[in-house]
Amino acid sequence: MFKTYTHKTKSKEAIDKHALIFGLISVFLIGIGFSIITPVIPFLVEPYIKNPGNQATVVTLLLSVYAVCMFFSAPVLGALSDRYGRRPLLLVSLLGAAVGFLVFGLGGALWILFAGRIIEGITGGSISTIFAYFADITPKEQRTKYFGWVSAVTGAGSVMGPTLGGLLAARFGYAAPLYFGAAITFLNVIYGFFFMPESLEKKKKLGKITPARLNPFVQLFSILSMTKLNRLLVSAFLLWIPSSSLQAVLSQFTIDNFNWKPALIGLVFSIMGIQDIVSQGFIMPRLLMKFTDKQIATIGMLSEMLGYVCIAASAVVSFYPLFIVGMFVFGFGDSIFGPSFNGLVSKTVDAEEQGRVQGGSQSIQALARIIGPIMGGQLYVFLGHAAPAVMGVILITASMTVLTKRTQTAV
Repeated sequence: MFKTYTHKTKSKEAIDKHALIFGLISVFLIGIGFSIITPVIPFLVEPYIKNPGNQATVVTLLLSVYAVCMFFSAPVLGALSDRYGRRPLLLVSLLGAAVGFLVFGLGGALWILFAGRIIEGITGGSISTIFAYFADITPKEQRTKYFGWVSAVTGAGSVMGPTLGGLLAARFGYAAPLYFGAAITFLNVIYGFFFMPESLEKKKKLGKITPARLNPFVQLFSILSMTKLNRLLVSAFLLWIPSSSLQAVLSQFTIDNFNWKPALIGLVFSIMGIQDIVSQGFIMPRLLMKFTDKQIATIGMLSEMLGYVCIAASAVVSFYPLFIVGMFVFGFGDSIFGPSFNGLVSKTVDAEEQGRVQGGSQSIQALARIIGPIMGGQLYVFLGHAAPAVMGVILITASMTVLTKRTQTAV
């Protein structure tokens, strides 16, 4: 009933246009769905918090519990997609995400908010399947370019998401962005059911799945034992910790330092999405002609570090234009690091291993998202509003050291 994507050559013409369009639409809607709630989380939490000083901690815990669930689910979904194909796993995961948004929006108690995030987190591991999907349908030598497209389209969704979330909250209440996120995610499920082709050929599907392949800790150590990947993943892990910390405290940061409201917070979150579009459309193609993936990743790290410096300084002097500059600089670094890193990861293994490797990579990112928000929340409460950004400068310095060592040993 549903066709399977196949290609006979590694040429550009071999890419299935329908598969590519569905994948890009999917990540666009995921970008909207994930980012639309960011401006309103502190306001949704506030009614259930007796001590206002604990609000930042609860907000970061909501993000951490999502990452905990994603840590456990990413390798499982990645392995299952290697065995049964990308299509069924993506459809089930997207349906679960729609349910998670709906539960979070309904609320009524703090534990219900956590339940919604847990459901979203379990299905959030599908991002590993999406990257495997794109690895299936794109030629290896062009993969970084297409991962850049993914980043740009996700960025377009991220631009619309926070702004739309802030406007919906201002017009219809704080829960409205959650209902909208549930609706568009469910529409994506319907679209995928009728139009999404399977990208993994039958002959490339995994013969069987062992229990070890479903164990996130086994997969984590397995991926880290690969000499082509270990230093790269450790470097990314050190970068993802402060990045997830920043995203977790950002709404609270702007409320406490600049007294911003949801609509304005949404516009600030859109900065990173704008950076993705500009970077992938105009800057990344030129960087790929002059630099390797590792060199582009290093440039991204330097930009993120400078962004952290500006953000930390804005908290010290309470000067919001400096914060906006910092977000632009950080957003640029983040936009070019992502596709270069994903390109490096995908090029290390064959098609039948893409789900496992992408799942392991997403587990490591999820682990950083567990640690980062918790660390950032505690630093924010006990050491001041600039502390999470200062942590970013320190950890990216360590991350660049690891990546540089890898580059030197590979020469």
